[in-house]
Amino acid sequence: MNKPVINIVDLEFQPGPAAFTATGRAAERFDARMQTIGTRIGAQRLGYNITEVPPGKRAFPCHNHRVNEEMFFILEGSGEVRIGEKTYPIRAGDIIACPPGGRETAHQIINIGLVPLRYLAVSTKLTPEIVEYPDSDKFVVAGDFPPGADGQPQEFFFVGRAGSAVDYWDGE
Repeated sequence: MNKPVINIVDLEFQPGPAAFTATGRAAERFDARMQTIGTRIGAQRLGYNITEVPPGKRAFPCHNHRVNEEMFFILEGSGEVRIGEKTYPIRAGDIIACPPGGRETAHQIINIGLVPLRYLAVSTKLTPEIVEYPDSDKFVVAGDFPPGADGQPQEFFFVGRAGSAVDYWDGE
């Protein structure tokens, strides 16, 4: 097992996964550097990461999870969090609960301060997951599954809109 302790000063922040790196017009509003730590310290049922958001940016679009629950602990900086239709100021020391649910639980952390905003994110790791994005009417269906016969992990990741659905019998 890996050492079950890590200190934040020993972390090297990296751009997030390519699928979550903003491009084009979205890069004007979204940016974050992250360090995944859960697997590094032996976590199995919870995911942990520390996210750093530059001033004036958001890490992710406003979204809600239908399956997983998230908790955020603000380490440094200040900003605001959108939850449903309300906005709350946040600062170092604040703890934010984001249970699974519909649009009323959609959330987004925004750095409106002058220095980077850092937070610890903790999440359950249930799979498959459905994530909805109320600002753009998109959804994601994602799943991580045991390795296949070739030993490679099996993943499923689909981004769509309800209006782009096909009939169940389409193509059969």
